Amino acid sequence: MWEGVRKRYQISMTPDLEIDARNLLCPLPVLRLRKRMQPLEPGALVEIITTDPAAIVDVPHFCAESGHEVVSSTEAEGETTWHIRKAGS
Repeated sequence: MWEGVRKRYQISMTPDLEIDARNLLCPLPVLRLRKRMQPLEPGALVEIITTDPAAIVDVPHFCAESGHEVVSSTEAEGETTWHIRKAGS
């Protein structure tokens, strides 16, 4: 019985899509993210790497407005790696 429950709520951290948005300036990282996420199934995990300092505001704002979830963000050496879960229906 519990096996089915575990599978249902198991969350993968392996991205379904990886986007390299390094060296793109506002609003291009978010525009690329929006376009590339459209064909994905709800619940898909997207990884996007940004270098634009404005992405720290832009990406969470886009996700909040669209209903997507920022699962994590990690900053290292001028790059921010975001994991975003696509909103489900």
